[in-house]
Amino acid sequence: MNLRPLYDRIIVKRLDQETKTASGIVLPDAAAEKPDQGEVLAVGNGKMLEDGQVRPLEVKVGDRVLFGKYSGQAVKVDGNEVLVMREEDVFAIVQK
Repeated sequence: MNLRPLYDRIIVKRLDQETKTASGIVLPDAAAEKPDQGEVLAVGNGKMLEDGQVRPLEVKVGDRVLFGKYSGQAVKVDGNEVLVMREEDVFAIVQK
């Protein structure tokens, strides 16, 4: 990927959401909600603090993260849609 985020921004690829409910009902694409999980593809150098120091980011490339349904800005890169968001938009890192 030829995209390097700046400061406390990260690049996230949405992960596909289940198209079947727990009871076995298959949902059409139009009825499915946007997934709220993704994989971190790239991270910036860190958050610039008021005293000029740079605090490294908690998330790393390859982390699976939870974020809000409307978090970030969707952009297309090499034909793939990815999200550019701030680290503070991430709710949690999913442990494997």
